Amino acid sequence: MATYYAAVDMGASSGRLILGHMENGKMELEEIHRFENGMVKKDGELCWEFDRIFKEIVIALKKCKEIGKVPVSMGVDTWGVDFVLLDKDDKVLGNTVGYRDHRTEGMDEEVYKYIPLDELYARTGIQKAIYNTIYQLMAVKTKHPEYLEKAETLLHVPDYFHFLLTGQKTCEYTEATTGQMVNAETKDWDYEIIDKLGYPRRIFQKLIMPGTVVGHLTEELQKEVGFDLEVVAPATHDTGSAVLAVPANDDDFIYISSGTWSLMGIERKTPDCSAKSCELNFTNEGGYEGRFRYIKNIMGLWMIQSVRHEVNDKYSFAEICAMAEEAKDFPSRVNANDECFLSPENMTEEVKDYCRRTGQKVPETMGEIATVIYTSLADCYAKTAKELEEITGRTYSRIHVVGGGSNAGYLNELTAKATGKEVHAGPGEATAIGNITAQMLKAGEFKSVEEARTTIHESFGIKIYK
Repeated sequence: MATYYAAVDMGASSGRLILGHMENGKMELEEIHRFENGMVKKDGELCWEFDRIFKEIVIALKKCKEIGKVPVSMGVDTWGVDFVLLDKDDKVLGNTVGYRDHRTEGMDEEVYKYIPLDELYARTGIQKAIYNTIYQLMAVKTKHPEYLEKAETLLHVPDYFHFLLTGQKTCEYTEATTGQMVNAETKDWDYEIIDKLGYPRRIFQKLIMPGTVVGHLTEELQKEVGFDLEVVAPATHDTGSAVLAVPANDDDFIYISSGTWSLMGIERKTPDCSAKSCELNFTNEGGYEGRFRYIKNIMGLWMIQSVRHEVNDKYSFAEICAMAEEAKDFPSRVNANDECFLSPENMTEEVKDYCRRTGQKVPETMGEIATVIYTSLADCYAKTAKELEEITGRTYSRIHVVGGGSNAGYLNELTAKATGKEVHAGPGEATAIGNITAQMLKAGEFKSVEEARTTIHESFGIKIYK
C-alpha cells in the first residue's frame, strides 16, 4: 500500500491538490483537484477570495477519501508577502487585499522616514518591492489604523490556511522572509525594525522552519472529510518549494523558477546584504534548511498570461509560443521589470504603449506581442545571469528552469541563445514536488536533500536546450 503525501500548491491564477508517493524508487504525482484563483475587486481594492479557496481545499481532501488515497500528511504553499490580520476572536480584519493592489503606492517613503532603504537591506537582505509586507502594513497603519489596534495575529497566506486546517497559528520562515522584516543573520523577526515602524510586536508569531509539524486537522474538519492527517509546513513560499525540487546537487548552475513570476538566482548558505547586492536589487529569501535563495524577481509569464486572458483564453500557451516564433524577427523590446507591467488595466495595450513611448515599432498581432514579451524576458535573464556572475566572481555553465515555464520551449530556446548557456528544463511541477519532498524528508523517505534531488532528477524528464 502506497504512502501518500498531499501538496496544496496555490498560484496567483489557480490552485490544486497533488498527491505524491514513491514507487519503484521514483516519485509519482497525481493531480486530484484543481480550482481557479485570482484577485477580485471589493470596495475598490484587489482582494483574494480565501473563504472560497478554503472550501476548494476541503473538496480536494474529500476527493482523496473518495478514491481511497488518503494522505498521511499535507502542506500548503502559496505566493509571498500577502497576509491577514486576525482579531482576538480570530476574525479577519478588513479585506483580504492582494499584492497587486495599489494601496502601497507612496508607502515606501513612509517606511523610509523610520528606517532608510540601505539599512533595511543591510539587516534583511530583501530587495525593495513596493508590495512587500512591510509596505502593505504601512498602508494598513496609514489608512486603517484601527485594524492594527485590534489585531492580535498576523498570518501570511499559507500560514492562514494551515490555521484554518488545524487551529494552530504558526509563521513559516521562507514565507516570512519575503515580507522584508526578518533579520538575515538571526533568521528571526527583526523587532528593532518592527518597533521603529510602530507595528505591534504581539501580532508576529514565532517562526518555524520547513518540515515542522503544525498539527492535525480540527475535529470539525476530520468529521467533514472523513479522516485525519498531519499538517507539515513545507517551504510555504512557492519558490522555496520549487528550489528544493531543482534536480541538481552541484553548484555550477543558476536556476529560474518560472511561472507567473520568474525568480532567477542561486542557492547560498550565507546571505549577501552588501551595498552592491542592494544596488543590483538581488534578494536573500529564506530556503529549506535555513539556506538562502539569492534571486532577482523578474515579471515572468504573468505578462503572457494577461495577454492570453485579454483574448478570452482563445489560444493555448503552445499556440502563442508558435505564433511568437513565426514573428521572431520583430525587433522591439520592453523592460520586463518595469512597474508599468505589474498591474495594468490592459497588458496588451501596456506593451504597445511602452514600445510607442520608447520610439520602437509597435506590435499589432498576437505573435508580435508574444515575441516582444518572450525575447524581452530572455534578454532580462541574460542580464541577470551576468550580474550574478559579477557579484559572485564565478561563471555558471547552465541554467535550470523549473516550474510551469519549463514547458515554454520557445522561451527556453531564446534563453539558451541570449545567455550562451545550456538550459535544463524541468520538472514542470517543481513547487508541488518541493512541497511533497519536505514532507517526505520529515517522514524519513529521504535521508538528505541531496538524495531527494537525485530522486527528482531520475523521476521526471529533463529537456536540454543548447
